[in-house]
Amino acid sequence: MLLWSLILVASAAAFGLSAVSGGGAGLLLMPLLGLVLPGTQVPAALSIGTVASSATRIISFRQAIRWDIVRHFAPTALPFAALGAWALSRMEPAYLSLLLGVFLMGNLPLLFRKPAPQVTVKTPHAIELHVLGATAGFISGFTGAVGLVFNGFYYRLGLRKEEIVATRAANEIMLHVLKIALYAEFGLLNTRASIAGIAVAAAAVLSSIIMKLPVAAPA
Repeated sequence: MLLWSLILVASAAAFGLSAVSGGGAGLLLMPLLGLVLPGTQVPAALSIGTVASSATRIISFRQAIRWDIVRHFAPTALPFAALGAWALSRMEPAYLSLLLGVFLMGNLPLLFRKPAPQVTVKTPHAIELHVLGATAGFISGFTGAVGLVFNGFYYRLGLRKEEIVATRAANEIMLHVLKIALYAEFGLLNTRASIAGIAVAAAAVLSSIIMKLPVAAPA
């Protein structure tokens, strides 16, 4: 019971920090969820939590969504997210722990990096968005979180922070809904992982209500 309470509190704090850093809640929660779940089930729990997080961002900032980005991101992101989820189901636990650790360590410095300076708004090229979607989709399917490395792409397009939050949420909520179904199909989502995911989801919503900051970003 104490550990589950810790997960709830830590999840709320992680989503609060993501409001300042522009994302990264999922990265912070990976090690904690690893204490109660096998590595292959952590992405499933993160996806449940991130669906709730993304939904609250979409409701709050729906007018800031850049649909010109979403319509090119999703077509390649979704199949590659499915590929990532399939790869996760086939990965040996020892290698999975190593790869997730490398992914986590590679993203941690980005939590504390200052946002890039605002630039002139650019019209994104479709090919760039397809590549971004494919890469982000596979990483999301395999790890359960997209990470912060793609924030730089959004900043280079000249998006304001609210637009980044809203657009990422619109992009990623589709990925996470698909992944939850696939994780269940591949046997990576059981009762315990579902409970952990619901706890993370509750913390995400609670954090949004408490902080009331329009800069919170999805995992």
